[in-house]
Amino acid sequence: MGFEPTPIAGLFIYTPKVFQDERGYFFESYNARVFAEYGIQTSFVQDNQSFSKRGVVRGLHFQRPPYTQAKLVRVIHGVIWDVAVDLRSSSPTYKQWFGLELSDTNFRQLYIPAGFAHGFVVLSEEAIVAYKTDNFYHPASDGGIRYNDPEINIAWPCPIDESLLSQKDKNLPFLKDIGDVFGDR
Repeated sequence: MGFEPTPIAGLFIYTPKVFQDERGYFFESYNARVFAEYGIQTSFVQDNQSFSKRGVVRGLHFQRPPYTQAKLVRVIHGVIWDVAVDLRSSSPTYKQWFGLELSDTNFRQLYIPAGFAHGFVVLSEEAIVAYKTDNFYHPASDGGIRYNDPEINIAWPCPIDESLLSQKDKNLPFLKDIGDVFGDR
């Protein structure tokens, strides 16, 4: 329980302490003091939620500066495979991705700092995904990269060519076509 670092700096898995008994369970999905103790001092300003069916891929999305977003992603119902791609060009893990299963039974969450693209695929019959952001959605700053970008080469855990995507996500550019999004080079 608590924070678990990933191979990518700044990207963390958070598993809250869950209190379970014959009635069910209780947990704090977010506590600013707990996150601050781990060095994450993010002020979340917006909560988002999506419902998706099996095989739906959402992403890979980000917001361009100055409207970048850090996210805290969790699953309320179902199972997803969540992925974050490091787009910080000054990072030693630039263009690397990290993925993990988030579900309503493992209670894991993924903290994604600004400078990453984010997406997921639904592995269960349906899933409800909730995430907090530290900046408001800004339509003009909306960006993304293609889920099957060969330069990133994400190893999706299911046949991705059979997935359901929005027209927007199908037409997202490849990384080579968007340049240095976060301008830190």
